[in-house]
Amino acid sequence: MTSSAELRDIAVTIAKRAATLAQQRRRDGVEIAASKSSVSDIVTRADRESEDLIRGALAAARPADGFFGEESGGDAGTSGLTWVVDPIDGTVNYAYGIPAYAVSIAVVEGEPDPTTWRTLAGAVVNPESGDVFAAAAGRGSTLNGQALRVNEGVELPLALVGTGFGYDAGVRRRQAEFVARLIGEVRDIRRIGSAALDLCALAAGRLDAYYERGLNPWDHAAGALVAREAGARVGGLDGGPEDGRLLLAAAPALYEVLEPMVQEFFGAWE
Repeated sequence: MTSSAELRDIAVTIAKRAATLAQQRRRDGVEIAASKSSVSDIVTRADRESEDLIRGALAAARPADGFFGEESGGDAGTSGLTWVVDPIDGTVNYAYGIPAYAVSIAVVEGEPDPTTWRTLAGAVVNPESGDVFAAAAGRGSTLNGQALRVNEGVELPLALVGTGFGYDAGVRRRQAEFVARLIGEVRDIRRIGSAALDLCALAAGRLDAYYERGLNPWDHAAGALVAREAGARVGGLDGGPEDGRLLLAAAPALYEVLEPMVQEFFGAWE
């Protein structure tokens, strides 16, 4: 049986290759291929090329595993493992030349559903900074080979909190309502534009907490493991696992303080 560390190493190797491709395509000039849920929800040709590279490399390395990607959908495997892939997380940043985008690759046990899967390994690579975040279940998480640990003992008024916004204008307005409630209670709020990098920033102590509604499984599969393995608590609504309705992540003590506030607002969203 392949260990979680071996799966992590596969994810890192392939994510680095895809990151090199994405960065080169960015230098060549971004070409918008399509819009998805709204005119602001874009897909570049580099997204598709990156996912094709990842899919092909995984098929060669792990032919019995399943695949679940943002751009090309899913294929079931026979091994019980599925690779969950975001070829470029932070596509709008990518299109604008903002150096906060990443390739995200995770491998999960079970169905490709964050409410039931068990994440075994993952990698998040930022091509512009050179940051390589990696994690293996039970083995910790790293940034460029150095062990990570979330910030502990941070009181709410001193917490730097990350979040993100949906592509739909109506959703953004509602999300902004919660920002207006929270911003007076914390040090400040950051909106970086990549859920994968936000979760890794939490793991690296660059943020103290992170929450978001509306994430897709590929947005957080690898980053959530990096955060967990660095000591974060990661969860969703009503004490359940994270999913599209809510993801909240922080060191356990800060999580306990933030959770009632987040639950009250997002629990009433339905």
